[in-house]
Amino acid sequence: MTSSLKDEMAAAMTAFINESRELLEAMEGALLEVEQGNEQAQTINAIFRAAHTIKGSAGLFGLDAIVAFTHGCENVLDAVRAGELQMDDSLVVLLLSCCDHLNACMDELEKHPDADPEPIGAKGGAPLLAQLERYVPRTGQSGFGALTANSEALERIGGGGDGNAFWHLSLRFGANVLRDGMDPIAFIHYLSDIGRIAHIQTLTHTLPGAMEMDPEQCYLGFEIAFDCEESKATIESVFDFVREDSEIRILPPHSKISEFVALIHAQTHASHRLGDILVACGSVTQRELSAALAAQAVRDQLLGEVLVGEEMVQPQLVEAALERQRQLGGQHPPGGESTRSEGGRQETRTIRVDADRLDALVDLVGELTIAAAGANLLARALGTAHAGELLETTTLVASLVQAVRDNTLQLRMVRIGTTIARFQRAVHDVARELGKDIVLETSGEDTELDKTVVEKISDPLLHLVRNAIDHGIEPGELRVAAGKPARGVVRLDSRYDSGGILIQVSDDGGGLSRERILAKAVERGLIAPDANPTDAEVYELVFEPGFSTAEQITNLSGRGVGMDVVRRNISALRGTVSIDSQPGRGTQVSVRLPLTLSIIDGFLVRVGDGAFVVPMDVIEECVNFVGAASQGGHAYLDLRGEVLPFLRLREVFGVAGETPRRESVVVVRSGAQRAGLVVDSLIGEFQTVIKPLGPVFSKLRAVSGSTLLGSGEVALILDVAALLERLTSHHQRLPAAY
Repeated sequence: MTSSLKDEMAAAMTAFINESRELLEAMEGALLEVEQGNEQAQTINAIFRAAHTIKGSAGLFGLDAIVAFTHGCENVLDAVRAGELQMDDSLVVLLLSCCDHLNACMDELEKHPDADPEPIGAKGGAPLLAQLERYVPRTGQSGFGALTANSEALERIGGGGDGNAFWHLSLRFGANVLRDGMDPIAFIHYLSDIGRIAHIQTLTHTLPGAMEMDPEQCYLGFEIAFDCEESKATIESVFDFVREDSEIRILPPHSKISEFVALIHAQTHASHRLGDILVACGSVTQRELSAALAAQAVRDQLLGEVLVGEEMVQPQLVEAALERQRQLGGQHPPGGESTRSEGGRQETRTIRVDADRLDALVDLVGELTIAAAGANLLARALGTAHAGELLETTTLVASLVQAVRDNTLQLRMVRIGTTIARFQRAVHDVARELGKDIVLETSGEDTELDKTVVEKISDPLLHLVRNAIDHGIEPGELRVAAGKPARGVVRLDSRYDSGGILIQVSDDGGGLSRERILAKAVERGLIAPDANPTDAEVYELVFEPGFSTAEQITNLSGRGVGMDVVRRNISALRGTVSIDSQPGRGTQVSVRLPLTLSIIDGFLVRVGDGAFVVPMDVIEECVNFVGAASQGGHAYLDLRGEVLPFLRLREVFGVAGETPRRESVVVVRSGAQRAGLVVDSLIGEFQTVIKPLGPVFSKLRAVSGSTLLGSGEVALILDVAALLERLTSHHQRLPAAY
């Protein structure tokens, strides 16, 4: 194998793995919907299609064990679709285990891309297949993939002795299948996996001359005599990927001769040759065909109708049936009309882009932003006769850079719903382990975040959800005794808030016990025995390293590891986390995060010789500092009759030097908190490329990063949420009027 072909195969395998994981995630979500009582036909069909797509793609890579395993899943799912099986709790759990096994197969393929693909999926799959076989044994006469080998079943299908013992497949692939990435020959080869091709005739009557031929267009058709013991549904499923664009007609063994005649009449091209081809395939004899065609001609002349089989079918009825099927979201029958418009094939509107390429693009845009800012500063500093034109040009460049920046960052934005959907499985598994009846309700799945933020917030959010299940929701009997429904509810909501995103994990459980938390804190020496902290300060103790009030250690809790890691991980994303709880009614954990970690709109201020950037999304206004009042020993500003607490950045960062005669106040808000930051001077808006701080500065609570100005000077980006925490700490509380 050449290196280029090997690279192409590796890329194709990566695409298969990624697509399979997405399908398994969708399959898992649909199974959990079924478990919650949403067993609708379209949900079951979605589960079936996911398994079938994985099977078909795995067959192209020779992953026979995965093909066999997913085929076993299809057998059961088709029996469910046919109403022969009930999707009960035990079957849902089994199919979820099948999803886990297939995910493990994808992990194995990703770790060992050069390994022999054939054994992949065999290990660990046999026990699950055995359990699937208990639902639909392979010797059964019903369900997807059931065998029809005995003569009695064949007689029932054929309705007589006409025709031979082979299936007949009439295939006319659509002209655009090659452009859609489908290989007709691959489908023919795949048939050999479920049966034997007894005879095949290739149709070339639509093949144009060499000069008129389009190399991307398919001109071939096939007539196949097929020896197979599988059901018609199994054979049809082989062509699911091309069914809408192709004409697929399948006649069972011992079909009536009249059905073959109808097949001939259905062909719009070279129908006279099709009769000879059917004879060559061995599907009918020349004598049978001649007699049937003669009889058909007489009947057509007498009745003036085209008969299909032995019953007249009005075209209006056919169209009505197709329209009804479209309304129900079903598939077109083999050979049915395609819903694709006559204007031509629809082009794909999305492409996959490697994340590393996006990261490199964001980095380049960041450097471009800094360079544009530097050019603008230089234009302002030059006192030439053409300074006006130069400034106009640099301003235009800056606006274009900003547009490029916004569009580039938008490429990295992904829906948080893709992360939230995975939590349904965690709730299912943990609730079963604890013996609790719990449902996860979500909202705001369309809220978008930077891909990096979504990836890094997944584990902290999962821990919060598991905590709500383990610590928050009471056992069913206690809930009923307290007048609550036996089923507990965990909610995960996300929405845009103050230029960032607010994610809240809440439950309707018993709430946090202030007394137990205080007792544990005193025992560990975190607070004095005679202290009287506020509720918010008590709940903050939960984030202390090693803190736990669990009475016994389990697989899920009691080791004091978790909430401190949650806060640390969220802080690393320039986010904040807080807890609110009401005894008997539940607990709510609020996580605030920035939308992106790369570039933000900032407002540049100066304090002494230092430059600081305040994120624009938290700024409300800027006013002059006209003196402060005090109340209860705490200073505050009178902002149009409102009490506004403030912080002097000089004091926060220990900036030396004299205070200027005129100072300014930047009014900021973080969540429900509002305060003022007193600075020496205001510079203006600034596109900020965020540079992470080194490990030496990792303990700085008031700074979230740094940036380079156009002049080459380093400016610190303020963590406004952390600054406002200083105002609510026990060292400096807000005045009572606030």
